Amino acid sequence: MTESCDRNRVGEISRMWEFDVNLIRHKVLDQIRQDILSCGFQPGEELREAELADRYAVSKSPVRDALQRLQFEGLVETEPRRGHRVTPISVADARDILEMRETLELAAAKRMVRDASEEDLAGLDAWREADVSDIRAFASYNRGFHVALSDLSGNRRLAEEMRRLLDAYERLCLVSLERLRADQGDMGQALEDHCDLIDALQARDARAAARISQRHVRRSRGQIMKGLENRPIVD
Repeated sequence: MTESCDRNRVGEISRMWEFDVNLIRHKVLDQIRQDILSCGFQPGEELREAELADRYAVSKSPVRDALQRLQFEGLVETEPRRGHRVTPISVADARDILEMRETLELAAAKRMVRDASEEDLAGLDAWREADVSDIRAFASYNRGFHVALSDLSGNRRLAEEMRRLLDAYERLCLVSLERLRADQGDMGQALEDHCDLIDALQARDARAAARISQRHVRRSRGQIMKGLENRPIVD
């Protein structure tokens, strides 16, 4: 009886240890990913395991696991004899991201006009206001708004792909617009576009929604590409 209890106790401790280890791994992965996406780590910046372990107060093991995962996600790359670094942003990659965003935005708008409930469309009014004085705050608001739109499309795969795309897009915004020292007018115009799009969606005007969405994406594309080409981060 005692031996059986001891084995059960050992098994319980082992499971708790494994849970804690996995929790730490996921936490470190999320922290590094967020620091990359928010430009806490700049594109092209070297990532040293020892420094990251100190930064997040963990051992090197979860850091190493996180870097391998982020390499798979395309956010980190490994250089021979130099270690890891944040994947640089190239102008070509930016163009691909922006082109894909336009495609997904138009698809989401079309489905929303057709399928979204009146209650869901009315709920978009919560996105009519935003802080346009802080680029990081506005970038976070912007991501939330477009995630909300994709969620209301009713297409789960579209929404999942949009989330991944918006992670990359938010990073583009922070890198390029900060380099341009974007003023409140740029973000104010984006907010106005959002309000116009909400109006069109609530009116279930598919043509207007498509036109406004396309105009909005292409305007932001021009600003972002200008920022990247002004001081490109290209390998």
